[in-house]
Amino acid sequence: FGRVTQCRIGHCFTGEYYSQFVPAENIDCPCGEAFQTREHLLRECPQYEDQRHVLEAVSRDISLPEILGTKEGIAALAEFLETSGAFTKTGKPRRPLDLPSFEDEPEPEDSDDDGDG
Repeated sequence: FGRVTQCRIGHCFTGEYYSQFVPAENIDCPCGEAFQTREHLLRECPQYEDQRHVLEAVSRDISLPEILGTKEGIAALAEFLETSGAFTKTGKPRRPLDLPSFEDEPEPEDSDDDGDG
């Protein structure tokens, strides 16, 4: 839920944020919009058109107060962010973490710890 929090407080990888805190960064959207904002990414940016239906299911107009003010909206926003990659530095979905599993562990070696030694 890190990017949900970033979206909520406005501290995310957008031109809107960069204009205030990192003025050397580009503030336009890769789609050509002159000033990249949270609202643009959520409502209008063609880059995220295929994922936007998730947000529209809970808020027809994709209203930030409506989305951030309900459990359903927050869950939809989390799904949208995960599948779309919005608010990441690259604007692309993050790769799933390749976490180690128990099956990946080598078998322990037998030891003769019977006290003879």
